[in-house]
Amino acid sequence: MVDAAFLWGRLVGAQIRSQAQYRVSLVLEILGAFLLSFIDFLAIVVIFHNTPRLAEWDVQEVAFLYALSSISFALTDLLIGHLDQFPQKIRDGNFDIMLVRPRGTLFQVLGSDFQLRRLGKAFQGAAVLAYALTVLHVHWTIARVAVLIVSVPAGVVIFASVWVVFGCMAFWTTDGGEFTNAFTYGGNFLAQYPIDIYSAWLRRFLAYAVPLAFVCYFPALFVLGKHDPLGLPRALQVVSPAVAIVTTLIAGCAWRFAVRHYRSAGG
Repeated sequence: MVDAAFLWGRLVGAQIRSQAQYRVSLVLEILGAFLLSFIDFLAIVVIFHNTPRLAEWDVQEVAFLYALSSISFALTDLLIGHLDQFPQKIRDGNFDIMLVRPRGTLFQVLGSDFQLRRLGKAFQGAAVLAYALTVLHVHWTIARVAVLIVSVPAGVVIFASVWVVFGCMAFWTTDGGEFTNAFTYGGNFLAQYPIDIYSAWLRRFLAYAVPLAFVCYFPALFVLGKHDPLGLPRALQVVSPAVAIVTTLIAGCAWRFAVRHYRSAGG
């Protein structure tokens, strides 16, 4: 594990040094991603310009939800967003090359690209989070600080696991990219709003089938001290790390199953 982390760090470090050779271009790309990301938040501002509350949530509370989801997804996109190009590796046979290398195939895929420009999205989410924490009157306790701190890494792991699981569709479809995007980018959009505003079937889907509610909705309820409008057990508000572990195990099993049944580009 330590050896793999060291190797991943060297691979990523080489890519960072390569991108840093063009500093002005890199800064402009990060700035562009930062500014473009505000379009999603402007949609929330427009909604609350026409209504004071969304169900039992005001604009500051939804901004807090948005920030947690955006930061988690942006960091996930930074780490494994290049899985969007994975179907192409299947079609052109490049994945076959990874099968004969000594490292795991998922490790090779995840270490194949690292784009610093995606940090702009994370910075934008951090800016919205700073705004939300400034205007919200949160009664801070050790438990709430701890939940806030662990919610982002747990959210990254959950998003990454969802990405890997649905990315496995590329092994059986010509191009499963759009299907995967419905659960990754689409899931990020849905997670930015409180799930109690959705219909019952979608709430169950987001909470249990694809557990994106654990990225920010449940942690936000705990940090903000809000009563859950859905009346779900309070314990769900603090189990995001456990959900992250479970989703990681599921993603690992899904990937191993897919690779084991892979018949190569010419099979």
